[in-house]
Amino acid sequence: MSYILEVNQLTKSYQSGQKKLTVLSDINFALESGKSLSIVGPSGSGKTTLLGLCAGLDVIDEGSVTINGQDLSLLSEDQKAQIRNENVGFVFQNFQLIPTLTALENIMIPLELLGDNGAIQKSMELLDQVGLSNRKNHYPTQLSGGEQQRIALARAFSNSPKILFADEPTGNLDEETGEKIEKLLFDLNREKGTALVLVTHDIELAHKTDHLLRLKGGKVLESNMLSKTLA
Repeated sequence: MSYILEVNQLTKSYQSGQKKLTVLSDINFALESGKSLSIVGPSGSGKTTLLGLCAGLDVIDEGSVTINGQDLSLLSEDQKAQIRNENVGFVFQNFQLIPTLTALENIMIPLELLGDNGAIQKSMELLDQVGLSNRKNHYPTQLSGGEQQRIALARAFSNSPKILFADEPTGNLDEETGEKIEKLLFDLNREKGTALVLVTHDIELAHKTDHLLRLKGGKVLESNMLSKTLA
């Protein structure tokens, strides 16, 4: 079986004054290529920290995270950035579009980082897929929240990622718009064959994924994940 993401004995702590605060403790799971996972739990349970570690955005204290066969703990920051550019897409709650760039230019960023000569054509195709080809020259401030998140989704898929990390992708949207973004996210994920790791407070959304990982106090409270240590 092919795993796109493997997490083994992952632990993360921060220094808080004189005390050491452990936010994640001994996390273990493996996600198959093309499958989806929701990470749920109360605020402060370590969801976003786990997502950041899985994506190579933070430094691991103990244990390992492997993306597409590459152990991130063995790589330099530049090497981790290269792994992200080639394998990973991101969607955030607050969209994180660059305000001085148009919708089209925002989508093109990952492709330009990879030196892709077909960046404009591929980005236009993605704009069309998310239904916003008529908004290509609009800046983020000229777009609604739902439109901004659709642009963010198109950008996330522009480098043909093997895995997509999404942190509360519908958290800033009204219910109707959020449902449309959910459908678009799952449709694109299925069409592109991309694995998905989703942090959400929305239990209804979480149950739409293949697997669920529930955290509490930085530890796994419930899991139906494939793992070397978890049933």
